[in-house]
Amino acid sequence: MVIADFDARTTRHRAELLAHCYRMLGSIHDAEDLVQETMLRAWRAADSFDERRASLRTWLYRIATNACLTALEQRGRRALPSGLVGPSDTLHTAPVQKHHEIPWLEPIPDGLLGSDADDPAIVVAARSGIRLAFVAALQHLPARQRAVLILRDVLAWSAAEVAELLDTSPAAVNSALQRARAQLDKAAPMLDRMTETLSPGERALIDRYVAAFESADMRGLSEALREDAVLEMPPALMWFEGRRMILAFFDAKAAFCPGRSRWRALPVAANTQPAAGFYRLDDADGVYRAHSIQVLTVQNDAIARITVFVDPGLFGRFGLPPTVA
Repeated sequence: MVIADFDARTTRHRAELLAHCYRMLGSIHDAEDLVQETMLRAWRAADSFDERRASLRTWLYRIATNACLTALEQRGRRALPSGLVGPSDTLHTAPVQKHHEIPWLEPIPDGLLGSDADDPAIVVAARSGIRLAFVAALQHLPARQRAVLILRDVLAWSAAEVAELLDTSPAAVNSALQRARAQLDKAAPMLDRMTETLSPGERALIDRYVAAFESADMRGLSEALREDAVLEMPPALMWFEGRRMILAFFDAKAAFCPGRSRWRALPVAANTQPAAGFYRLDDADGVYRAHSIQVLTVQNDAIARITVFVDPGLFGRFGLPPTVA
């Protein structure tokens, strides 16, 4: 490859490589670092790249996958609270304890996964298999099984192509894929029931939920949630299962105030799912400050899961301001 052509030819693959590294690592921060490392390694080896042996895309995926496998040797898996402990059956009066020392799974903004101006095939590769529950389930797999499942089931590579990338045999790839699928079914049995796109009715449901949260409308929140809905809030280790427990937590901890709205929300999209950035009122100056990103999962015309990432530092990545008036 001519060095002068490097940026022009590799930039178009950045979004799908970012998605690939994110699926492997469960962290947008780590994924961005690994894409940078991939591009650096590729640039250094550009003179030796031979397009007669492999396409540029395959070559970049090989570098990125190996970089991720190396990184995972030194890092623990990313998790959500529901993957670490059982659901809480009581509400605590003390402030919710934060566990920033745990490597939590992070959401990825849809805006980083390509745009309508990109090659449709690249956009599909970036946006497929990026839903939060799927990425969380991937973290339960050993690193090489994770790579095999992503390459085979998400990116639709052949066993021979994956074997060449991982320097192994097609038989070993198929064996690893079978084990990975079995483990994935055990970690997230509900994955096959989740739809990738929202109907107009489901979009209206999301709007009603956000409006109910902003106005502390407990009845509206109740009507939006499934009976078996789940709420989790990294970096808090506890999580709640069931509409009754979620509403009780909101009532006790969400600083709802009848007659006065303490929350504002701006819509975003994360992991190809509906989401919103929530701002909480600061009584000292009347300003709403960044509080959390809520990623919502819809099943059967109701909200089945609310994942609340209590990290104001995420707002900039989603293009959201730190405060609203």
